[in-house]
Order: sequence, then structure tokens, then C-alpha cells
Amino acid sequence: MRISAGAIVAFTAAVFFSTKAIFVKLTYLHGADAISALALRMVMALPMLLAIAWYSTRGGVHPLTRADWKAVFLLGFVGYYLSSLLDFLGLQYITASLERLILFLYPTIVALISWGFLKKPIGTKGVLALVLSYIGIAISFVRDLQHTGDTTAVLIGGGLIFACTVTYAIYIVGSGEMVGRIGALRFAGYATTVAALCCLVQFALTRPISAIVLPWQVYGYSLAMAVIATVLPVVMTAKAIQMIGAPRVAIIGAVGPIATIVLAWWLLGEPIGWEQIVGATLVLSGVLLISVKPRPKLAAAPAD
Repeated sequence: MRISAGAIVAFTAAVFFSTKAIFVKLTYLHGADAISALALRMVMALPMLLAIAWYSTRGGVHPLTRADWKAVFLLGFVGYYLSSLLDFLGLQYITASLERLILFLYPTIVALISWGFLKKPIGTKGVLALVLSYIGIAISFVRDLQHTGDTTAVLIGGGLIFACTVTYAIYIVGSGEMVGRIGALRFAGYATTVAALCCLVQFALTRPISAIVLPWQVYGYSLAMAVIATVLPVVMTAKAIQMIGAPRVAIIGAVGPIATIVLAWWLLGEPIGWEQIVGATLVLSGVLLISVKPRPKLAAAPAD
């Protein structure tokens, strides 16, 4: 029963995460731009994430050193602010479905970073995973080109989203030790604070104060993005990992790109073609191949 409940939590978190691109696209349809939409998302999510971070510190916590604060600032800037900015900019050019598939490549980037800088071998399985994933992305690019008819836009958007994936992978590699030291929710709250402040500064420097006046739909979708696509899945994923472990959560998380494809077809009118299905299948296969580690064999139980 515990595994079943954890699977439901992980599945729901993956679907909630998959709505982010949908909400971003919907804010664009009502007149928001990438800078405004990102600032609204961060500002609305910040109080909730800080409350969660505070709640997670009850009962005593590891005090942060100066080096810890430097790491929080750097990772918050790269992994939350810069990554999100590139993502929102890229969504101005490509479909939500392609965006989600490119973002789902981050485990392959983590593997490449670990191989290049940490000297961790990729292995035959890792190479196969990379080949499958990037062939799948190439096929999905073809579908977007057919849908938009604008090669330049697809290449720009795809490049921005891939850069977003790289910065997020750097964040994943660099945040492992910090999460272990201060806790996942506490770290998320602090890093998001850094990102929110960066977004506010950027908005103040690049937009007039009148830019804050937007249709009510933008604020509604931004609030939904903050709650449904940001805060809830962060908490639910952490809980799911606690209940059933990271490998099972990774497997269940593969539903995310599929959910985005379906939601984009339903809410945004993005078409679903065979190229998209084949591309998504290859990407998911490759990412799961490189993400999920084999479970160790259990020793035989002693006889009673």
C-alpha cells in the first residue's frame, strides 16, 4: 500500500510539473512576455517555498557557512533564475511539447558533465541512451518545423531550451552536496529567493512600471503556474522519493513529457503526429536507460 500511495504521489507530481509550459504559453496568449511571466511566477511562488523551507527547519538545522551561502547564491542564479529565463524565452519560439522533451534530456547532460569533469565513465548503456535521446529530439524537431514552418524560430527556441537544460544539469550536479547538507526543501526555498530577487531586478531594469498592468488572466495563470507547476510538485516529489525511492520516482516521472504533449494538444491546439510520438518514445527510452540504476540483488532470506 505504501508503494502504491507513493506511486500516485509521484505520478501527480510529474503531471503537475508538465503543466508549466502550458501555463507559460497561456500567459503569452493574453499579452505577457517572458520577463513579466517569469517575474510573476517567481514572486507568487516565493512566499510558499519560503514557508515550506521554514517548516522543514523545525527541530534544529545545520547552520549555513559563508561557503554555503555562496553556493546557494550561485546555484540559485544558475539553476533557478538563468535556467528559468532561458526556458521562458525559448517557449516564445517552439511548442510546449518540444520544450518538455528537450528539458527531459537533463540526465544525459548530467552524465556528460560527470564524464567530462568528474571522470565518471558513461559506459555502453550510457552511450546508447545518448544516441536514442538525441535521435528522438531530432525527430521531434522535424515535427515542430512542419507545425510552425519557421526554421529560424525553431532553431532559436530549441537552442534556448537546450541551454536551459545545460544550466539545470549544472545545478543538479552542483546541488547534490548542498541538498545533503541542508535539506531539499530548505535549499529550494533559499535558491528560489535568489532567483526571485534576480527576476525583480531584471524586471525593474528592463520594463516600465506600467508593464505590471496585465489582463487578469495573466495573473490567474501565473498563480496556477506558481502553485500547480512549482510548489506542489516540488513538495510531492520530495515526499514520493521518501516513500518509494528515487529510481521508482524517475520511472514514473517519464509520464511528464507525455502529459505535456496531451495537454498542449487539448489546451493549446498543438497537433500530435507520428514524428512526435516516435521522438518522445526514443527520448523517454534513452533518459530512463541512463537514469534508472539496476536494483542490487537481495541475499536469500535465512531459513527460520
